[in-house]
Amino acid sequence: MPYFFLLIAIISEVIATSSLKASEGFTKLVPSLMVVVGYLVSFFLLSLVLKSIPLGVAYASWAGLGIVFVALSGLFFFGQKLDYYAILGMILIVAGVLIMNLLSRTAGH
Repeated sequence: MPYFFLLIAIISEVIATSSLKASEGFTKLVPSLMVVVGYLVSFFLLSLVLKSIPLGVAYASWAGLGIVFVALSGLFFFGQKLDYYAILGMILIVAGVLIMNLLSRTAGH
């Protein structure tokens, strides 16, 4: 269950961050509300996750996958381009998250 909560926390954070762009400086009501609700949900779920998953592992997963998903959100919803180095960086981030969660003793295996 903690990893499910972590996934929902990441998705909530990505929605909130993407809505931050769409809010245009908090001048649009619906995206602005999505920012607030998304971050509240994300941080609440992250706090629950931290009861079971070590802080470093949970935060690295939350932040790292959030970076990748926000970059993809920018690509698909805002037309922001990703060059070769951005894609390579995202692959390395995902690889780092996988290594940390699947192989590291830090993750509590």
